[in-house]
Amino acid sequence: MRVYLELEVRRVLCRRCQAVKRERLDFLAANPFYTQRFAFYVGRRCRVSTVKDVADELLLNWHTVKELDKHYMREQLRRVGTPGPKIIGIDELSIRKRHTYRIVVSDLVRERAIWFGGTDRSEASLDEFYRFLGEKKAKRVRLAVMDMWKAFRNSTTRNAPQAAILFDKFHIMRHLGEALDAVRKSEYHRLSGRDRRYIKGQKYTLLSHRENLTLEGKRALKTLLAANKRLNTAYLLKESFGQLWDYNREGWARKFFENWCASLKWQRLKPYEKFAKMIDQHWDGIAAYCKPENKVALGFVEGLNNKIRVIQRRAYGLRDEEYLRLKILTCMLPRI
Repeated sequence: MRVYLELEVRRVLCRRCQAVKRERLDFLAANPFYTQRFAFYVGRRCRVSTVKDVADELLLNWHTVKELDKHYMREQLRRVGTPGPKIIGIDELSIRKRHTYRIVVSDLVRERAIWFGGTDRSEASLDEFYRFLGEKKAKRVRLAVMDMWKAFRNSTTRNAPQAAILFDKFHIMRHLGEALDAVRKSEYHRLSGRDRRYIKGQKYTLLSHRENLTLEGKRALKTLLAANKRLNTAYLLKESFGQLWDYNREGWARKFFENWCASLKWQRLKPYEKFAKMIDQHWDGIAAYCKPENKVALGFVEGLNNKIRVIQRRAYGLRDEEYLRLKILTCMLPRI
């Protein structure tokens, strides 16, 4: 049953500006045909369901449901107020094909997204965030977590020079995983056809942690490492490199890294040597994690990215970028 709300909203002439204005009723939503309470109900339903499903359930037009959901999300942002973060996480997000990127900035203390925008992942796009934040609040940022992207580092150094830069562990380990896969491919092309059967199709077996593998995957990994000595060495080096983030002093971390680099000698692992040079060039952003005050949850940035992917897949891609922005900024906020 569809229920209509019939209210007579009066129009009055403003004596000050000589304009005709409509009377405002607090219990009405932005759309005068629906109450605030109903708009909030639609917004709560859209947090767990698609717009189309909610529209079919409530016998409403698809565009009406989306506008009510926007009204709900704007009210969520209004209630939490303007952000003033001290620890931020910066990451890029692909919103469509052909390298169309936007930047997502999150507050790692309150664990929520605080800004979505830009036109690409350039330095100028991140400058827009610091202009949104303001000079006074930008000076309060003491730590910025990001991947090893030069544009992000330059923009943060210029707009928040007091902030320490910390490179995300996930992206560093992804580079190491790519180096391991390069070793696997080189071994595949070097061996004969009969010995290739141990390496073919084992990319994700090598890149996954052993405890995350199934019983069949653990058996395949054991057979692979026993059959190829160079892959065995590369795999053990990849697994041991994660200890770098366990140290509480930079000197100990540096000693571990030097020993790790020394173990590459005579191993003929060119991708690993290239990876070690990259880590040495970006050492300051990795050693910053050794300080106790910089021990933050590094996985939240990538977890937020995965949550955004779920939002995009559920809607089969959102063409309305403003709607996508509101979804991202409110996905971690409590419902109202």
